[in-house]
This record gives sequence, C-alpha cells and structure tokens, in this order.
Amino acid sequence: MPSASLLAIFVGGEIMELVSQSGAVAKTVLLLLLAFSLLSWAIIISKWSLLRRARLQSSRFMRAFRKAQHLADIAAVAEQFRPSPLVNIMQGGFDEFRRQTGNAGGPVRNPTSIQRAMQIAASEEMTRFERNLPWLATTAASTPFIGLFGTVWGIIDAFHGLGNAGAATLRAVAPGISEALITTAAGLATAIPAVIAYNLLTQGIREFAARGDDFALEFLNTVEHEAPQEVRR
Repeated sequence: MPSASLLAIFVGGEIMELVSQSGAVAKTVLLLLLAFSLLSWAIIISKWSLLRRARLQSSRFMRAFRKAQHLADIAAVAEQFRPSPLVNIMQGGFDEFRRQTGNAGGPVRNPTSIQRAMQIAASEEMTRFERNLPWLATTAASTPFIGLFGTVWGIIDAFHGLGNAGAATLRAVAPGISEALITTAAGLATAIPAVIAYNLLTQGIREFAARGDDFALEFLNTVEHEAPQEVRR
C-alpha cells in the first residue's frame, strides 16, 4: 500500500509537471475538458440518485397499490412514494377515472380515455427522467476529438520548435509530444465515464418506461373491477 501511494504521487506529480509545461492551446483544451467532466459527473450523480430512489419508491408503491381496497385509498397516500414515476401515471389515470365516475361512483364511460391520460403522464415522466442525458452523449462523442485537437496542435508546435532548433533527435522532440498527448488522455478520461453512464442510465429509464406500461394495464384492470363500464345501446 505505501508503495502504491508513492507511485500515485509520483505519477500525479509527473502529469502536473507536463500540464504546467504545456502551451496555451493545450491548457485551454484541458480547461474545456475539465468543464465537460465536472458537468457530466454532476449529471451522472444526480440521475443515478434519482433512479435509485425511484426504483425503491416504485417497489413500495406497487406493494401499497396491490394491497389497497379502493383506488381512492392509494390516491390519498400516493405523494409519499415520490419520486416514483408511477405516482404521476396513477394520478393521471385516477383523475380521468374520477371525472367519469364522479363522487357517486358511477360507471366508467370511456376506459380508453383513462389509458390515454396515463400514457400522457408516462411520457411526461420519461421526459423528466431523460432531461440532461443528451449532455452525456455530447460529452462522450465530442471530448475525444477535443483532446485530439489539443494533441495535434501540441505535436505541430513541438515539430515547429524542433525545426527552429535544428536538432532532429528523439530527445529533443519527445518532451513536446508527451505534453501534447496529455490532452488526448484527458479527452478519453472524460468521455469513457460519460458513455458508460449514458448507456446504463438509458437502460434504467427504458426499464421504467416498460414498468409504467405494465402498471397502466394493471390500473385499468383495477378500474374495471371497481367500477362497471357503461353499457352502450
């Protein structure tokens, strides 16, 4: 462990020395990549926390929903299960259900309207979950090229200095190239977490979308059991 710590300190010191010796363009590129990284990590942490809490509350909500005797019972306590997206989906369907049946508990005139209301609510919830995710995709797609730009510029600058110095040796050009490659490494270090998080978060959101569709069908079954449909003649 002590040797590993010393190695980390040594490597970190070497990297900081290379960064300090980089040119203005390379430092600008590194600052831009740092901004991309900080923003993408803020999105990753917030979305991961949101999905974790939503998954936990959705499981609790479904247990309460299946134990409830009437739809009004679960509607009265639904707020405590946020940020589960199922709460708003249920609320959309329940509001339409109450508009059709009224307080007297009349028949359901149009079950399709209830289903449409729940679909609208589900779409709104998925839009809320997907907010800021495109930034992760943008980070994953653009930062390697931003880092590569810094590297290419640094290599051009290194060879330009080599030409002026007239010393065509590896010892003369190696420091400039190693400084230039720092931006490529920084671009990859920014892009890799972003693309992994984007794929995992997108998969989690797709699971919630499927779960919302299943819940809408279960809600409609409960509606049919609780209130008879109006017989059309």
